[in-house]
Amino acid sequence: IDSIITRLLGLRGSPPGTLASLAENEIKMLCQHARPVLLQQPMLLELEAPIKICGDVHGQFTDLLRLFEYGGFPPESNYLFLGDYVDRGKQSLETICLLLGYKIKYPENFFILRGNHESAGINRIYGFYDECKRRYSIKLWKIFSDCFNCLPCAALIDEKILCMHGGISPELNTMQQIADLPRPCDVPDVGLMCDLLWSDPDTGINGWAENDRGVSFVFGADVVAAFLEKHDLDLLVRAHQVVEDGYEFFAGRRLVTLFSAPNYC
Repeated sequence: IDSIITRLLGLRGSPPGTLASLAENEIKMLCQHARPVLLQQPMLLELEAPIKICGDVHGQFTDLLRLFEYGGFPPESNYLFLGDYVDRGKQSLETICLLLGYKIKYPENFFILRGNHESAGINRIYGFYDECKRRYSIKLWKIFSDCFNCLPCAALIDEKILCMHGGISPELNTMQQIADLPRPCDVPDVGLMCDLLWSDPDTGINGWAENDRGVSFVFGADVVAAFLEKHDLDLLVRAHQVVEDGYEFFAGRRLVTLFSAPNYC
């Protein structure tokens, strides 16, 4: 694990897009080590501040390294990533390998949630499958899929800040429902787990409405306020949407969207 992390960090200062020299069997080993580490921790992580929270990375490995340079390399700082590590960017493999390496090495300091792109049906289409196939094999992509099926879906920080990739769900009545979601599992097309990874806030509505993505729902500021009050929470933190400055508040600063892939297009 240390050797993999060292080689990935060795790409600092290299031209953007420089590929890591990792053997396929090393990457398989990384995935196989990560699964039990992920499954030993709950589906709803219970974390403590201080912790740095990061949004979508989407295979932008150079930007991920820059993020660690800015915030401190693990375990100097604690991190929570909100999903969408793969697809769209050019270096999904380097990105996910470094994140899994850190998860295995620092399981109590480094946390990664599942995004909607950590799903075989999505990353088959948006780039990760093609990257695995081009650089290694389809088999490796399948091994990653098994690993992604073990990722947790939400985190609660100091019992006050609820974090997930997408948003809340009309089915979400108690935190225990998140904790009780089964793993390993695929991301379903409907229901609580789907919504946690796919839903979005919408300034233009009250209540719930269908999502233009064709999956899950959108929710209004009134829904956020009622949800926080009911569960005695202070803030919702989510990712899933591109926001200009890397963060954007909603519902009177009661929800924040984070996006950590700069110059993303």
